[in-house]
Amino acid sequence: MPRVLYIDDNHDNRMLVRRILMASDFDFEFEEADTGHRGIEMATSNPPDLILMDISMPDMDGLTATKIIRNTPGLDHVPVVALTANAMQGDRERTLQAGCDGYIRKPVDVDKLPEEVFNYLGSRRQ
Repeated sequence: MPRVLYIDDNHDNRMLVRRILMASDFDFEFEEADTGHRGIEMATSNPPDLILMDISMPDMDGLTATKIIRNTPGLDHVPVVALTANAMQGDRERTLQAGCDGYIRKPVDVDKLPEEVFNYLGSRRQ
């Protein structure tokens, strides 16, 4: 069963994504971290199959966390998908330049999110 790690400082966002994924027809294991630092620690100790990354966090923004993940041996193959409310012109491009493999806007589409996550799992970095 694929493991998804969601890194977001907002408890309500983490709970919503958890509920959406766990109620879907897809089988996921779901882990969460409330800071960029904690997410990197969790990913390093037990690499997930996919990381969903909030971009705006107070301790370490998601772009910095993604860059660290991309430069961490053993994590460079794990897809990182930005899950963010940052929807200004250029935000998507900045996330991709930082090393994200994809971009999902908040608020999430409840009906589409599980399939989007499943599709990113299927396109894991080689």
